[in-house]
Amino acid sequence: MAKRYLANNESLIKKALYLRLMAEDIADGMKSGNFRSLYRGQGIEFAGVRDYMRGDDIRTIDWNVTARMGRPYIKIFEEERELQIFLIVDSSLSMQLENTGGRRTKYAAAAETAALVAIAAEINSCPTGAVFFDGAIHFSCEPSLGKENTMQILNHLDRLPATTVTGSVLQNAITAAAKVLRKRTLVFILSDFRSGGWEKPLINLSQKNDVIAINLHDENDDELPSLGTVTFKDAESGIKMNLPTSSPAFKKEWRNFNEMNQTRWQDFCIKHGVMPVVLDTKTEPVQVLNQIFTRKARAR
Repeated sequence: MAKRYLANNESLIKKALYLRLMAEDIADGMKSGNFRSLYRGQGIEFAGVRDYMRGDDIRTIDWNVTARMGRPYIKIFEEERELQIFLIVDSSLSMQLENTGGRRTKYAAAAETAALVAIAAEINSCPTGAVFFDGAIHFSCEPSLGKENTMQILNHLDRLPATTVTGSVLQNAITAAAKVLRKRTLVFILSDFRSGGWEKPLINLSQKNDVIAINLHDENDDELPSLGTVTFKDAESGIKMNLPTSSPAFKKEWRNFNEMNQTRWQDFCIKHGVMPVVLDTKTEPVQVLNQIFTRKARAR
């Protein structure tokens, strides 16, 4: 199928080396704080030796070191740990709208954020899976290891389907993720949550996984530019409406409506054990991700 590239987003593939450098700190953060509890044992790894103490199992004595040092030493083993990551990324039309400040779109910010998480996961040898969607699911993969998997994810983040399907199937994407995740996983949802029906699937997903919901936000969510009466078309439904953008009363209602929706969303997430994070398009995603892991580390 033909693909179309994001006009206002430098290729993530071309930025991969730069992103990898920024992802180093994020990778360290993944191993800190409460996220350590998500690591699952995958085997036993030799960690070193120590002096033998009364009561130690003699079967763990390292006879080579003991003979060399002249006193008994035992082997120390650690359980190998593995954290699984899953990305749910919204590329619906509301995420692709250009903003008045000329900054990156919500989707461009979401794509870079997802790319940083995927690269950090690769650095930590964490299996990573994903589902990307607009009005239909257009890419999905189960958690897997390796650079090839990371590049596949970046490639699909970089490029959108030739034709965007209107609407948003956020609820389907969350449901699909819950079905493929067979063990507790750290799930990132990147969306503006401008759709309905995702609440119950999100509750179900959060009951068996750690979920971080990242709500993409730009300046038009706070205030529209004063352009007089303008005809607006809803990107998802196609409904048209004339709005008085220069009216102080309308500006106040617009701002209050969006603030109310964001507060409702945050309260819902907190109530159901989901970490709510707001990512503004003018903020660098690496800053927000580092703050996320710092918050979890302090929560211990």
